[in-house]
Amino acid sequence: MIKFFRRIRQRLLNENKVSKYFLYAIGEILLVVIGILIALQINNSNEARKQREQELHYLKNLKTDLILNIAELDRYITTRNSGIESARIVLEHFEGKPLTDLNAFAFHTTNVYIWQKFTQQDNTFQELINSGNLALISNDSIKNGLLNLQALYKKLKNEEEHFRYDAEVLLYEPSYSVLDLNPIVKNFTYQVTEGKAGENIALPRANYETMLKDLKQKNGFVMAVYEFSVMNGQFSEMKAMCEEIIRLINMEMELEN
Repeated sequence: MIKFFRRIRQRLLNENKVSKYFLYAIGEILLVVIGILIALQINNSNEARKQREQELHYLKNLKTDLILNIAELDRYITTRNSGIESARIVLEHFEGKPLTDLNAFAFHTTNVYIWQKFTQQDNTFQELINSGNLALISNDSIKNGLLNLQALYKKLKNEEEHFRYDAEVLLYEPSYSVLDLNPIVKNFTYQVTEGKAGENIALPRANYETMLKDLKQKNGFVMAVYEFSVMNGQFSEMKAMCEEIIRLINMEMELEN
């Protein structure tokens, strides 16, 4: 096409038709400009398509991480609820309920002693941050949800560490001075594995009777009920946030269908 215009311009010059020459020259320039604009548009479209594909890849991986988090949160909350129930049962004996079943009492005290840390699965989010690709997430609700979730996680980890310190001071350290943990651990393992591990052995009543006179240990179980309940409330909030982000991701991915 450009060669065609060039031949026409050359002929017009030879025929001394200057005005028409300029018209054709302008037409040739416009044609070049249009070609450049079309090329830029195609390039921009290709780049936008690539970015969208990358965004969808990240969204898929984020969803996978969030699903794993929900499963872990459910397990964590269930464990803490079990600890709360056990702590309440133990406190009944601190308040005067007769100690008739040592195995049950040992099980519930040990169940409270168990400490599990929650670790968030956020590999994809960290990759987005470290690579500078967070801007690829075009949905602001998803992006803000991820940032809020991360902020909540950091807050909860700080509180979890504080609660762990309380457990060490009010539960673990006092029990070490009055309880023989070897038979307790063996008995607890026997119960939770339904006899597949551990040992069903007699427990020393005198140790527990001494324990029930220790105000510090009683306060430890009181704090366990309170702090486990607070933690579960916060982690339930975190679970709800994960579920909401998954809902938003599903909606965003459905736009491609």
